[in-house]
Amino acid sequence: MSNSLRHSEIAGVGHYVPDRVVTNADLTHLIDTTDEWIQERTGIRERRWFEEGKDTTANMAANASRKALEMAGLTPNDVQMIVFATLSPDYFFPGSGVLLQRELGIAAPIPAFDVRNQCSGFVYALSMADQFIKTGMYDTVLVVGSEIHSSGLDISTRGRAVSVIFGDGAGAVVLRPSTQEGHGILSTHLHSQGEHAEELIVKEPGSNRNNRVDYVVENHLDMYPYMNGQNVFKHAVVRFPQVIKEALDQNGYQPQDIDMLIPHQANLRITQYVQQKMGLPDEKIFSNIQRYGNTTAASVPIALSEAVQEGRIKRGDLVCLAAFGSGFTWASALIKW
Repeated sequence: MSNSLRHSEIAGVGHYVPDRVVTNADLTHLIDTTDEWIQERTGIRERRWFEEGKDTTANMAANASRKALEMAGLTPNDVQMIVFATLSPDYFFPGSGVLLQRELGIAAPIPAFDVRNQCSGFVYALSMADQFIKTGMYDTVLVVGSEIHSSGLDISTRGRAVSVIFGDGAGAVVLRPSTQEGHGILSTHLHSQGEHAEELIVKEPGSNRNNRVDYVVENHLDMYPYMNGQNVFKHAVVRFPQVIKEALDQNGYQPQDIDMLIPHQANLRITQYVQQKMGLPDEKIFSNIQRYGNTTAASVPIALSEAVQEGRIKRGDLVCLAAFGSGFTWASALIKW
């Protein structure tokens, strides 16, 4: 295919969530909390947790990927590159991208790599894949977000502020080239502000410790996530509208031109604030955090897959993806579907 006027388009989407449903009521048996407390602060009613021996970060990604490939009319052997966004890889190394390659049975020695940008990871990964297609280097790129949070949460009253938020799951898209002018991924926008790195963090076991595993054990340190919730919220409600407006401005659109906004499912209160700030009616914003919690890098592709599956996105729609999270990092993508 000629590289002139070459654009990326999403040819297929798919998602997978574990069978195990954990409701707020279930958590009240483990944590000093209530359904009302969780819903008031996050909007979450339930989430999915993985089942040991059945679900892994890579095989959840494979399940989502097969659905995306089927929608695109392709097979795993058509994939020329894998970009895998996750903060919860199966191993410290190698990355889950190569494990997904194995899960899908892709025999060719294609490139596969992981992206660790947490909540904005999928949009970062999508942007990277988009560049490879635009330049003509590859024609079929599989982009995945997959997370298992539940095995690394402090499921106790001490950790409730974080542990009630997160869930497990995976989403995937297949990118292909399109020569239709004004169609596909119109632009992507990536940002970071590392001065806030410790506001949302899993610090231990850090590699900058001698004998890091022993260090954690001997000093009674934990390896659970820490979040300064108020500061994260304060920055999120600023960065979300900014990065959405950036995408619209670059392409000559206004907020009212958006047909579907799919934000990272961090907190329903953040989504509602962004919706109000952008002046969008309910039918133009997609939320599924109520059922899945925050699945970090998986949240945007799961939501995108569900929106397509439910018929809420149709050919010609203007779709905006946006995310903000640990790092701090934030990103957006504007797509003419």
